[in-house]
Amino acid sequence: EVQLVESGGGLVQAGGSLRLSCAASGFDFYDYAIGWFRQAPGKEREAVSAISTSDEAIYYADSVKGRATISRDNSKNTAYLDIYSLKPEDAAVYYCAAAFSMGNNWKNSFRYTYWGQGTQVTVSS
Repeated sequence: EVQLVESGGGLVQAGGSLRLSCAASGFDFYDYAIGWFRQAPGKEREAVSAISTSDEAIYYADSVKGRATISRDNSKNTAYLDIYSLKPEDAAVYYCAAAFSMGNNWKNSFRYTYWGQGTQVTVSS
């Protein structure tokens, strides 16, 4: 069974940091690019970051550029998203997703074959 399971969400203070993890199973993790998306109530789904199969290409949305780091450990079938200097607008449900190929646009959610269930990030002021 293919699974992507996010963890690491929770309540954090504005200005703090957190690490989100995405544990994969049931498919060849190393053959898939990983993307992170988020969706807040009343907001469109936003592509946050993506990483290629072997760290050759990394992308960040302008909203998190400079205060986020995406990484992966293929030996552990796990990807990570670290966010620093958290802002209230970072509050959302965060999803990880896997794409065999990101094609021409890493933000294109249709390229992602597998999706996790999401983890809630809440930011207090």
